[in-house]
Amino acid sequence: MRALVAVLGLLVCAQAQAAALRNMTTLHGPNVYVRDLFDDAGVNANRVLGPGPAPGGRIIVEAAQLNAIARQFDVAWRSVSRADRAVLEWPGRPLRREAALDAVRLAITASGTADDIDIDLPGFIPPIVPVEAKTSATVSQLEYDPNSGRFTAALTVTADGMDPIDSRISGRADAVVDAPVAVTRLLPDTVLRPDDIHLGRIHASLGNDVARSPDQVIGMQLRRPLAAGQPLRLADLVRPPLVQRGATVLIQLASAGLSVTGQAIALDAGADGERIRVQNITSHAYLFAQVIGPGQVRVTPDAPPALPRQPPRYEQRVDVQ
Repeated sequence: MRALVAVLGLLVCAQAQAAALRNMTTLHGPNVYVRDLFDDAGVNANRVLGPGPAPGGRIIVEAAQLNAIARQFDVAWRSVSRADRAVLEWPGRPLRREAALDAVRLAITASGTADDIDIDLPGFIPPIVPVEAKTSATVSQLEYDPNSGRFTAALTVTADGMDPIDSRISGRADAVVDAPVAVTRLLPDTVLRPDDIHLGRIHASLGNDVARSPDQVIGMQLRRPLAAGQPLRLADLVRPPLVQRGATVLIQLASAGLSVTGQAIALDAGADGERIRVQNITSHAYLFAQVIGPGQVRVTPDAPPALPRQPPRYEQRVDVQ
């Protein structure tokens, strides 16, 4: 009989309640209202109870607190079990990394220290913002050293219906320039063609020893292998030889309008305009000659004679007993 009375009492209580508990509520702002806990909450449904969870967080309101809120705001509801509770959740997402990078880039370029930069944010932990919010990121208190590229700044993220989020960020920002880079892996002795390179963005801190224009590299020969996307260092480029060492070349002697030709053996390899050693096939004389074309050299009357390279001398060691 007592059990039947208890059940009837619960049924009467439930019928007397005009409000219903909301077990799970998705918030769309920083505050919690009475209506977020109860459906049909009455005249006080739009009253603010207080701040809710941060974006990406949740809070749980237990039965005792729910009863207290219902009494305070005249909500026709009463818990029927200690297990009654309401979960309030504000969905969130991490701020896009690109948004922080864009904010840093805008602040540095606005300072006039660089026009185009490549930014690295090691260890960056993006703040959590509401899923549906249209956020805006700005940078202030910027400290940037153009020589080292190091910077620190304050990052502020704002959005409608959200309190501003402030954090400190630090990283490196390197000025970048357009320069020729390899399209694919290139082997040593490759004579560069226009199809072998394209303009890419490189760090300006690489210095002046890196080629900055296609005119500096097209037609030049590589001394070392080059990986795809790698810039070309001027020290690794040489003019391709027009005369190979040991090859027979046409030698030209010009003097006072008189031109005499003959043949010689190239003792060195040489590019256009370079001076190499040759040996005249007829006279066996050693001469310095200037490369003037493929397999062609020129000697002037005032050119000094070239001495053949002497083989290394070896001293005979005599052991004295």
